[in-house]
Amino acid sequence: MTAHAGVIFDLDGVIIDSEGLQYQAYCRVLQPFGVSITRVEYGREWIAAGRGPEYAVKTYDLPLSPQELRDLKNPVYQEILRSRVTLMPGAEAALARLSERFSLALATNSRREEVGFVMDRFGLERFFTALVTREDYLGAKPEPDAFLAAAAALGLAPERCVVIEDAYKGVVAAYRAGCRCIAVPHDFTLENDFSLAGIVVPSLDAVTAEVIESLVGRSQS
Repeated sequence: MTAHAGVIFDLDGVIIDSEGLQYQAYCRVLQPFGVSITRVEYGREWIAAGRGPEYAVKTYDLPLSPQELRDLKNPVYQEILRSRVTLMPGAEAALARLSERFSLALATNSRREEVGFVMDRFGLERFFTALVTREDYLGAKPEPDAFLAAAAALGLAPERCVVIEDAYKGVVAAYRAGCRCIAVPHDFTLENDFSLAGIVVPSLDAVTAEVIESLVGRSQS
């Protein structure tokens, strides 16, 4: 039997179908400044690079700071999230399937309030041993802090954990943490660089216990 292992899930774009909602929120707050960002821009600068507000302020010479832009977006996103959020295809089934064999953690750049709402809305907290939100660590992805905190919360070495991610910055964070990684791209991240992932799969349906065990059984190069 494979030694005990853990699976660490990202939230946005992995468990909940929220990247389109985030995009809508940024489009709404940028509109008064005469700025219209494309889905390609959003996928490249916000999701893959993780520095969309910095990009928007510089590129469009906006009269506010990146943090002020985030602060404008947050209440708009909260409103959209609460009214329109849905689970990604196969998310609940994957959580149920994997939680029978492994300890599960969530590691997200989202804040505790958002995570709590999602857990309550869809009844998902029962699957998780640990929930690591933005308040629980220092450096946001692509820094490894979120996944290191999640591995520690599970009581496991990072190399005994497999991360499920949808975007370049998350895959880089997992690699830096010393975790194996499964990338599950979606419409916004199909063009991301997933070369640091252990495997790329088309959907969560392909993330089986056997796949997890095959990854933690390998040493990371």
